[in-house]
Amino acid sequence: MEVIYEDNHIIIVNKKSGEIVQGDKTGDRPLSDIVKDYIKEKYAKPGAVFLGVVHRLDRPVSGLVVFARTSKALSRLNKMFAEGEVHKTYWAIVRSEKFAAATQDWQTLEHWLVRNEKQNKSYAYDQEKPNAKKAILKYRVLSQSDNYSLLEVNLMTGRHHQIRCQLAAMGCPIKGDLKYGAPRSNPDGSISLLSRRVEFVHPVSKETIIAEAPLPDDNLWRALDEGRCKM
Repeated sequence: MEVIYEDNHIIIVNKKSGEIVQGDKTGDRPLSDIVKDYIKEKYAKPGAVFLGVVHRLDRPVSGLVVFARTSKALSRLNKMFAEGEVHKTYWAIVRSEKFAAATQDWQTLEHWLVRNEKQNKSYAYDQEKPNAKKAILKYRVLSQSDNYSLLEVNLMTGRHHQIRCQLAAMGCPIKGDLKYGAPRSNPDGSISLLSRRVEFVHPVSKETIIAEAPLPDDNLWRALDEGRCKM
């Protein structure tokens, strides 16, 4: 586990692909328990450690996860996430065919998403459907190689599998995301989606907090990032 930021009220960690944020039916040890053990040992805390989960990342996704260390921070962060006051930036690798050239111009995607609980999958539609929720995101192309593009994505809404579903709906499934149409999986079972950056006003101190996740240890991620820096 890699800690990116911590203080008395919050802790931000870099989640590895394959980890689950909270316990689920798999019975696998969640990241929340790992963080609790870290806090208990580092601060020699007796008894149970408080840790509040305020948001989640899909299991195959890597990057930043924010936890609350106090009940005061938890209630305030829950409100901030619900009201869109926590700004999350994602990076995604997709096939390049969709984009003629890299551009810094932001584009907007709007769909209506319907979640299928049994399949643990969402479906995107151009028009409203029964039980659908509107999904909006903005994206831009940061760099390209011969076969892939690196996208920066900002969510305007928070829907189930939103980035994965909406990018697939425009013909650009995320690399390795078999559930949403990628032709093959990544060797480590990940999908090439990274919770790259988070920015918000601290719920207690009111200072601006900005945290950034390191890139996955992967040659394609590094190459596309180098291409971004050269633009």
